[in-house]
Amino acid sequence: MTTITEQGKPISGNRPVILIVDDTPDNLTLMSGLLREHYRVKVANSGAKALQLVSDQVPDLILLDIMMPDLDGYAVLRQLKAAASSRQVPVIFLTAKSEIEDERLGLELGAVDYITKPISPPIVLARVHTHLQLKAAADFLRDKNAYLEAEVARRTRDVQALQDVTILAMASLAETRDNETGHHIRRTQHYVRVLARHLQKQEKYASMLSDEVIAMLFKSAPLHDIGKVGIPDRILLKPAKLTDEEFAIMKTHTTLGCLAIEHAEQELGMSVEFLRYAKEIAQSHQEKWDGSGYPDSLAGDAIPLSARLMALADVYDALISVRVYKPAMPHEQARQIIIAGRGSHFDPDVVDAFVAEEAQFRQIAAQWADDLAA
Repeated sequence: MTTITEQGKPISGNRPVILIVDDTPDNLTLMSGLLREHYRVKVANSGAKALQLVSDQVPDLILLDIMMPDLDGYAVLRQLKAAASSRQVPVIFLTAKSEIEDERLGLELGAVDYITKPISPPIVLARVHTHLQLKAAADFLRDKNAYLEAEVARRTRDVQALQDVTILAMASLAETRDNETGHHIRRTQHYVRVLARHLQKQEKYASMLSDEVIAMLFKSAPLHDIGKVGIPDRILLKPAKLTDEEFAIMKTHTTLGCLAIEHAEQELGMSVEFLRYAKEIAQSHQEKWDGSGYPDSLAGDAIPLSARLMALADVYDALISVRVYKPAMPHEQARQIIIAGRGSHFDPDVVDAFVAEEAQFRQIAAQWADDLAA
């Protein structure tokens, strides 16, 4: 960027480039002589030639005649403003057309100034200098804004990456305690996203499931079983059916998970928006639509939507996966169990979304299949 002194001379960088466009040789000679001491000057004797020069190198300012054959000044200005590369170049009309209507049209088309002939050299120099200063300031602000936008984008990416790493690190705690679940975490977060995207298309859920919310649900889903870190191994890893007392302890993993996330927020000293859904999912993904689930016996819409989505995703994946106490179930059998739970275990709308998107469920299950040989 070039800085201009009050006398119109640059104090740093290269001298500004001024393009003079006029079909009269005497006018080109006059203006070149006036400006050459302070600026690098280019001349064009037609509108077409001017546009060609601008396409080769964009000048810092253009002095443009209006009355020219073929392309007049108005037509040239329209093309300059239509091109992204020259849109910001200040254009001053320098013309013998002195009617108010001519000036109005020129300014409406985007000229920054309008000087009538015969010219006053001090006025031309002053106005050229002023508009170059304004352009330099505008260029600085654009560069600054571009830098700030890039910096905000970089920091946003850093924050998002930190969120992802935090969630995966926390989820891995539960995964290492219950490693028989394999890629369960990956599959369930993809199932949740498929269900959410399907419901997003419905008017009832459109406002609840924005793209940003769905992205946070996808990130938060892996934390649904984070509370299992607090369940003793003798219960968590028991291959046989749990006793009533053991099952009562197992059920506490929902509350333990929610409390663990809340504790992390308390240590941070603030609530974190992207963990809101993680808390809902951890606490309520074992609730049932008819109120027979745990830990709070919530029913219907009282169950957070995030948890209703996870409830189906979690159960479906458990059904089709190998566990120490059972073999993997084929999709069709799991599908029938999910459908049978419509309106009792699961939100009917979520079940309908599952049925509509079951092909994607099967694709996700295949893509993230567990390595049973491992």
